[in-house]
Amino acid sequence: IIMMISTLGLYSFNTNANDARTSFASYYHDKFNGRKTASGEIFNNSKLTAAHRTLPFGTQVKITNLRNGESVVVKINDRGPFHKSRVFDLSKAAYEEIGDLNRGVMPIEYEIID
Repeated sequence: IIMMISTLGLYSFNTNANDARTSFASYYHDKFNGRKTASGEIFNNSKLTAAHRTLPFGTQVKITNLRNGESVVVKINDRGPFHKSRVFDLSKAAYEEIGDLNRGVMPIEYEIID
């Protein structure tokens, strides 16, 4: 199972940008609260936002934790993460809504919804 999740994290079987894909997500440290994001918004760890390297700012993305099946919808307002194995940095509120903060990284499925 671990090998399967690792493989899914590296490859997406879908080619349509709106289809669900798999990867990993982490969350922002509190030290980023109050700092300006790449979109110009002030970062707030209590809002349901995320960073992605290329998705347009304002894009709504459904993130599902593959460990427990729970989902959250986030708005892209920043760039990152700058780590090869992760596609999203979630705000602490978004991460906590679907996962355990004691685990800094979670396997996810994501789907662009708007």
